Amino acid sequence: MLPERSGIERLRHTLACWAQEPQRLALLGDRNTLTYSELLAAIEARESWLRQHAIRVAALALDNGPDALIWDLALLLSGIPVVTLAPFFSAEQRRHCLDSCAVDCLIGDGVPSFELSAAGFHHDRGAWWRTPAGEVSLPKGTAKVTYTSGTTGRPRGVCLVAEQLLKVAGALEGATREAASKRHLVLMPLGVLLENLGAYAALLSGAEVILPGSTTLGLKGATGVEWPRLLQVVHRTRPESLILVPQLLGGVLTAMEQGLIDARTFRFMAVGGAPVAESLLERAKALALPLYQGYGLSECASVICLNVPGANRPGSVGRPLPHIRLRLSASGEVEVAGSQFAGYLGEAPMTDEWLKTGDLGAFDDEGYLFLHGRLKHQFITGFGRNVDPGWIEAELTQGGPIAQAYVQGEGASHNAALIVPATAECSDSEIAATIAATNHRLPDYARVGVWHRLDEPFTPTNGLLTATGRLRRAAIQARYDGLIISLLQSSEVVS
Repeated sequence: MLPERSGIERLRHTLACWAQEPQRLALLGDRNTLTYSELLAAIEARESWLRQHAIRVAALALDNGPDALIWDLALLLSGIPVVTLAPFFSAEQRRHCLDSCAVDCLIGDGVPSFELSAAGFHHDRGAWWRTPAGEVSLPKGTAKVTYTSGTTGRPRGVCLVAEQLLKVAGALEGATREAASKRHLVLMPLGVLLENLGAYAALLSGAEVILPGSTTLGLKGATGVEWPRLLQVVHRTRPESLILVPQLLGGVLTAMEQGLIDARTFRFMAVGGAPVAESLLERAKALALPLYQGYGLSECASVICLNVPGANRPGSVGRPLPHIRLRLSASGEVEVAGSQFAGYLGEAPMTDEWLKTGDLGAFDDEGYLFLHGRLKHQFITGFGRNVDPGWIEAELTQGGPIAQAYVQGEGASHNAALIVPATAECSDSEIAATIAATNHRLPDYARVGVWHRLDEPFTPTNGLLTATGRLRRAAIQARYDGLIISLLQSSEVVS
């Protein structure tokens, strides 16, 4: 019996098999198109370039397009650890990513040159180079470092191995094979792991992967969308599959309901990254849309559960992928095994087989997982970004006219803040100026989009503050639930 191929070997073999069909299209960008044969040649050319340089850890800072995916695949196949810088990170977060990984080569023009110069890089041979101050301390076997969006100001590096990444991609390809989608449109940045793995799965299936740039799509940062541009791309390219976060799903559904997009062209649409409102699922059902909800974690190389054709339970996040095992703790927390990552950057190696997710859930009789919230207070925006509200609240209350702040943004396109002024004399314009200055320091997914001034402070007496000065978040949410909902649904967002 022949030994089983590794994930890397299977990927290379699969691409080579598709390349035997000379006219089969692989990548479609704004300005260029590649067949599978041309894709394989482009990957091999970049692998040759990478071998010529003693690169220890690389970073990619490229806008979506064929070139971004080709470099990503070349680095994966070359065995060089890579971090892809998300376009919505702030300058401080980008610097943290580069320094904590000890990146010595950055490919792309997505980071301002003055930032790179300040970080010790110089431009030469088509890339940015430096000799890092510290030694590379990535866990053994690290192929990709994906940074969380930052539940605090500094993103946390999750170190993933190639076998883990490609196991998920292969499972996704197998789970969606019945849909037989042959044109996959990439909407989110490839720095988002969910979209990155979706592109791998599409290539494994021999599909055409459509990769418009962010300007073409009208995407700005983590939350900004110029809907006419995005809808024009969807209408023009007529994809059969998409990966969406809830906020993008809402806009696409509205366009379908208005007849701007033909829902019948789609064979598979995945939604995840954040809680999906029941109203969105009902609207998708009314359109007979092939929408399938899933669930994942960066530590597990993204997807761990997914509804699929023939096994779809609306309202659930699906059943575990074949290589995944799930269980619930005594408190109802979802724990996962079967997709071990290399560890967190700069932290002790993971030794427990079971990873705690921080999510509360329950299984039905047929093994579908239903999620019921999070153990901690961090929320997930409608664009799938994890945010610790305490970070934003601390930024807002660093002296000045704001004494207390409560921030919420669960499942929404913008964050809302309840503001307690330092004194009754503080004007609304002073508060607005402080919020604007704070927003300028924060990445766009953490900014306050709408706020409301409270007349009553949070105190131990009214049950909204602990004796040690911590916000009683559940009590505040319950007290102001109606107001918070109206703020999160408001269209009058701070620019």
